[in-house]
Amino acid sequence: MNFWEKITGSDMTKEFKTFEARAKRLPDDYQGAWEIIKANLWPHSDLTGRNLMPILDGVLGLLEETAADGQSIQEVLGDDIKGFCLALVGEEGAKSYRDKWREQLNNNIAKKLGK
Repeated sequence: MNFWEKITGSDMTKEFKTFEARAKRLPDDYQGAWEIIKANLWPHSDLTGRNLMPILDGVLGLLEETAADGQSIQEVLGDDIKGFCLALVGEEGAKSYRDKWREQLNNNIAKKLGK
């Protein structure tokens, strides 16, 4: 990845288009789950979203493998897709904007108080 791609995010756009093309080949119920997963993971992205690309790639790989095995989406993810997403970002250490801002605010206050 060169500097220009990193600044413009064109590398991520290409990668995301690849993800979407892969997701379109999944069965309909898997595609619906993919949309829900994306919606639940994006709030945990950094400013660029680069931290989520490996997570999304892994989830899509899981969906592709289980669809090929003929498992239903309920067998794979259960009924709590949001909980699945929270477990994913918790394991990967992905922080939301709120988490980062809270940490920054706490650090600034600690500096002002001399701690």
